[in-house]
Amino acid sequence: MNIKYYLLFILLSISVLSACTKDEDAEQAPVVKMKIEDSPINGRVNEKIAFLAFNVNNKVYDEEWKLDGEVTSTGSSYDFTPLKAGIYNIEYTATNSSGSFNYKYVVNVGIPTVPSNPGSNNYVTKVFEYLPAPGQFTNKSIGTPEGAKSLEGKEGIVSLGAWGGYIVLGFDHTVINENQKDDIVIYGNAQANWAEPGVVWVMQDENGNGKPDDTWYELKGSEFGNEGYIRDYEVTYTKPATGGNVSWKDNKGKTGVVTIAGTSQAFPSWITGNEYTLKGTLLPSSHINPQTPTYITSTPFEFGYADNKVGGDNIDIANAIDKDGKVVHLAGIDFIKIQTGIQADLGWLGELSTEIIGVADLNLAK
Repeated sequence: MNIKYYLLFILLSISVLSACTKDEDAEQAPVVKMKIEDSPINGRVNEKIAFLAFNVNNKVYDEEWKLDGEVTSTGSSYDFTPLKAGIYNIEYTATNSSGSFNYKYVVNVGIPTVPSNPGSNNYVTKVFEYLPAPGQFTNKSIGTPEGAKSLEGKEGIVSLGAWGGYIVLGFDHTVINENQKDDIVIYGNAQANWAEPGVVWVMQDENGNGKPDDTWYELKGSEFGNEGYIRDYEVTYTKPATGGNVSWKDNKGKTGVVTIAGTSQAFPSWITGNEYTLKGTLLPSSHINPQTPTYITSTPFEFGYADNKVGGDNIDIANAIDKDGKVVHLAGIDFIKIQTGIQADLGWLGELSTEIIGVADLNLAK
């Protein structure tokens, strides 16, 4: 054979073999093995889960990881660290012109809890926030941030002022939602014919950071849905120039005043600016009887509120509802918020203001 033709034959053979090899490569879809093959996976808040995909047949392909439909990685690995409790869907896909490989995970991340121990305090141990509405005690000893701290770890007393004034408190452990049992007791200074009901909200530490920055759930009391009960209610208070009465307007078009005797400044002294707005749930004023000005009464509601009944109010976490009024199951809670629920001017008695003496876990109460 002529050497020239022989070389041409060799070159053609190499070209054919190369083409065949490329065809064979193109005809093979990705073959992938996953480092984690189990699903569902139980995860923990702030703990990393390392996902990894191994290329088994060494073919070229594109990779993609998605978290709840959003692309989070285009490599062979994906580190997932859940920042809060919930159910997460993670999907891996490898794709080339010949096909694709797909793998799906469901990751269940539970609510972090802090178990109680022999050293746990049955009372709330920390005041996270205190913002009263204007009132006769606001800026006085039981109406100051310092006064609010009297509730930390024991009984004290704090006034929340007129409607919307609130306090946010935390336990040093997770209060468990016991089945068919009240879980928390809130002590106030209610008397037989004198209740100043406060709305109660609770929160789980879903992100495990020890701060009340997750979702608040109102605890449904006996007045839920009754005439005069209003959710998503707002009141804006305006600072008077020289003290005395504080005017307010709500998001329903109504206006009024918080009556303050003399020239005492009832607008919280630590608020910057000349007005502030409080939001929450308004309770009916139907249990207030002002017919005899010298003997005004405010009888208690049936259940579910703070500073409502003599001796304290037992509260059930099972009554938690979401923003749409639907019952939600909470295994336990870490934070509690209490807020004056009624806007009422009671003449010589001043405003109706919820007072709190103590908040405790009934499971640990001694």
